[in-house]
Amino acid sequence: MVNAEISYRVPYADTDQMGVVYYANFFVYFERVRNELLRNMGLPYTLLESDGLMLPVASANCDYKMPAKYDDELLIKASITELKGCRMLVTNEVYNQNGDLLVIGGTTHCFVSSDTRRPVKIPTQVLTLFNNYEEKN
Repeated sequence: MVNAEISYRVPYADTDQMGVVYYANFFVYFERVRNELLRNMGLPYTLLESDGLMLPVASANCDYKMPAKYDDELLIKASITELKGCRMLVTNEVYNQNGDLLVIGGTTHCFVSSDTRRPVKIPTQVLTLFNNYEEKN
C-alpha cells in the first residue's frame, strides 16, 4: 500500500467562531497529503498533467470523531487503498498531537483525459509506479 503523512499546525485562519477547524478544511488537508502521496510514488500532478491526464475528485467523505483546534499539531495520513478501472481511492486519517483520531475520510478520483474530458483506464505507468513503490516499502 502506498502511504504518506504530513504534519500541519492549525492556523487561526482554519478555525471557525467556535475555535475548531472548519469542517471543509479537512478536504484541503486531504489534498495536501495526497500531493505528497503521489510525489512519493514518483507521480506529481505536474507529470500527470504533462501526460494529458487529470485526476478530479469523483466523491469525497469525512467522518468527524473529535474537533481539531487552533494551534493543534495534526498528523495527516493518506493511503491509496484501491486502483481499479479508472478510479483511485485515497483513504485519509487525521490525528492530533495526543494521537487521538479526529477524522477519517477519503476521496475517490477518476483518471480523465485532458483532451476529451472523459474517463480513461488507469495508465500502465501509474500501475507500475504503484507496484514498484509497494515492493520497495
